[in-house]
Amino acid sequence: MKLGLIAGNGRFPFLLLDAARAQGLAVAVAAIREETDAEINERAASDAGISVHWLSLGELSRLIETFHKEGVTRAVMAGQVKHKQIFSSIRPDWRLAKLLLNLRTRNTDMLLGAVAKVLGDEGIELISSTAFLEPLLAQEGVLTERAPDEEERKNIEYGMNVARAVAGFDIGQTVVVAAQACVAVEAMEGTDAAIERAGRLMQSLEDEASTLERHLTVVKIAKPNQDMRFDVPVIGIRTVETMIAAGASCLSVEAGRTLLFDREALLKRAAEAGIAIVAVQR
Repeated sequence: MKLGLIAGNGRFPFLLLDAARAQGLAVAVAAIREETDAEINERAASDAGISVHWLSLGELSRLIETFHKEGVTRAVMAGQVKHKQIFSSIRPDWRLAKLLLNLRTRNTDMLLGAVAKVLGDEGIELISSTAFLEPLLAQEGVLTERAPDEEERKNIEYGMNVARAVAGFDIGQTVVVAAQACVAVEAMEGTDAAIERAGRLMQSLEDEASTLERHLTVVKIAKPNQDMRFDVPVIGIRTVETMIAAGASCLSVEAGRTLLFDREALLKRAAEAGIAIVAVQR
């Protein structure tokens, strides 16, 4: 069987590619010109079991044609496609244009869910992006040497309530909290950009009278009805580096529904910076 891989940006597509190849699966990669790292070509050049086809955002018909030619009946999405790319840079072909016109709500869940249905109607089943990476899912409990302190635990509790409400409207999955006050909410810019924005805001308050503590707590959750086929919460070392720059001291993720990339390096860097990371069961 040949697996189809719709590859976005970051390391996620490469991790999934390695996992699929380790199971002996041939992989046909649909690489998104606006997002996918060109390194994917090098992987294909060194492995006869990998073929790469470059497509632009919006070329849904070409995606289907490519998978049909490759004999793909199961596919997976891996890697982020920036929300602002989806709704600003996209140049839809006739098939995607028709799909967009019929959307009740123009958010990523609706769009990707509709794409998944079109693929299914064409005999291509879109499966969970965690199907090959379950060992990378965060397990419940404190993941770092340092556990969250009392103030950070209060921030996590408050942040979880806010994040659930925000995620329920498919706005974002991350909130940044200080002293049980919401400093930043993720929207189309993504998790790291939201953390950076919170850091800038706190920096601007340093010379002013403020009731907020300097240290920030980052809370990231899955959506209430998270479709694990796409947009799965992911944390990597870049997120930790962003937290360090922003002055964040604690990170809470959702157990069993968040992927941790480069886990050892991530936890080591967090320990060096005194950051506490905890996976919470909803």
